Amino acid sequence: MRLTISPVTVDQWPALEDLFGRAGASNGCWCMYWRIGPRYRDRPREENRRDLQQLAASGQPPGLLAFDGGLAGGWCELAPRASLDWLASGRYFSPVDDLPVWSVPCFYVRRTHRGMGVTDALIDAAVEAAALAGAPALEAYPVDTAVPGHTRNLFCGVASVFARHGFQVVARRWPARPVMRKDLGMSEQAPPPPGSGDEGPDVPDDVHEAELMRQVLRMQQRHREGGVDPELDDSGQDGEPGGSA
Repeated sequence: MRLTISPVTVDQWPALEDLFGRAGASNGCWCMYWRIGPRYRDRPREENRRDLQQLAASGQPPGLLAFDGGLAGGWCELAPRASLDWLASGRYFSPVDDLPVWSVPCFYVRRTHRGMGVTDALIDAAVEAAALAGAPALEAYPVDTAVPGHTRNLFCGVASVFARHGFQVVARRWPARPVMRKDLGMSEQAPPPPGSGDEGPDVPDDVHEAELMRQVLRMQQRHREGGVDPELDDSGQDGEPGGSA
């Protein structure tokens, strides 16, 4: 399967609506849980949908979509942790330190596309997008399915999947729910020396985060022309998340 990853902007909103369906991903959440917590259940679903749509139109995309041709096969939320208020309120996922990390806390994969590497592709793209936006690290809050009695609600992802992308456990306040982080501060390859002519174009400070995400995802697509890297295809080994909180 060949996937294309795109940030969720106004142009992609109809595809996201189609992916989430009438249920709004799960129980009408529209992926607002990490922003407002359980309050998403106490208000009309239309308000959750409206708020996510406003985020998509705000210039800072609230997440990424994985497209299989013209069909959105999966979504992940991607945002600066500071914009996800409910993370700070929970006893299990409160900040580990003061580092201004970004977070990838939620996934939703279309039923027909589960076990086909969609989550892997989204994690890969989230890492690159967060790095280009200047995040020092990317955090996740997955379920450790190796722990007996873990929840079967895998909307936050699976710890073993994040581990193979280089995420490490930085806190574990509940056995089956680690906080995992990938350091983005050091690139795998040293930058070229100044004046070498290989530095590439400077990115102005005022370039919008939406454009930064589009740039990195275009680069990623160019060296994924053959589709999803088979080494990253989970082939259903760990199960993919089926819904949003």
